[in-house]
Amino acid sequence: MRFSSSDGEKRYDALVQAAARTVVGLDFDGTLSPIVADPTAAHIHPDARDVLVELAEEVAAIAVITGRPARQALDLGGLEEVGDALQAAGKELYVFGQYGNERWTSTRRRIVGARPPRGLATFERDLPRLLRRADAAEAFIEDKGLAVAVHTRRLPDPDGAFERLLPPMRELAERNGLVLEPGRAVIEVRSAGSHKGLVVQRLATVLDADGFLFAGDDLGDVEAFEALDELATAGVDVLKVCSASDEQSALAEMSDVVVRGPEGVLALLARLTADARADRLTS
Repeated sequence: MRFSSSDGEKRYDALVQAAARTVVGLDFDGTLSPIVADPTAAHIHPDARDVLVELAEEVAAIAVITGRPARQALDLGGLEEVGDALQAAGKELYVFGQYGNERWTSTRRRIVGARPPRGLATFERDLPRLLRRADAAEAFIEDKGLAVAVHTRRLPDPDGAFERLLPPMRELAERNGLVLEPGRAVIEVRSAGSHKGLVVQRLATVLDADGFLFAGDDLGDVEAFEALDELATAGVDVLKVCSASDEQSALAEMSDVVVRGPEGVLALLARLTADARADRLTS
């Protein structure tokens, strides 16, 4: 765990004191789950359940905010079981899938989602031809229902294929009224008008949060960090956490704290739990 500056350490200390009124937002892939070649096998870190249940005793709420479909995150993360444990403690678990287009809570237990965006069917129809032209025909295509993701990790030259695909996929997405989101060896195309930053802002407002921590690992989390900056100007105590890796460190310069992958994220959350508990018991 590394604070980016003395300001980062001060922000952490302020969040400890505001823990009871703090929302903790977490990305899934690369933050709670290690990055793997097969996205359908990206199970949550084995220590995550216990860490999140302990954390819930000291904070206002926990939210998993991911580009994955909500059902995938629930199943791969065992998050319904985590939600049960949080409910028993009188706390809420929120799961926002597909950048906020899908919502699930441990109280309602039902996924509420939007309709597929216009243009997505046309994009998917034209995508195989685009992949062939970019010499990436064997890339793994993940149909998310409300979005489509192209994974280059399994290709012989994943970085080269990623760079070749970005321009034509962006052009095809824009032609169909969609937006492109690059990630770690993955390019996702989805509807405009929804991103993690909007989820952060909505949660902070609905829950009347005095503190907000968000942990993420790649470019899809930039809007969440920007939303935290806006909350900070409104007097909310915030902490931006980068789950860094050898592949991606795009968020490091924007962060208050840099940790190493899911294990580092969980270690930070466990430390926050212990420090918040100690602060509560001595105040």
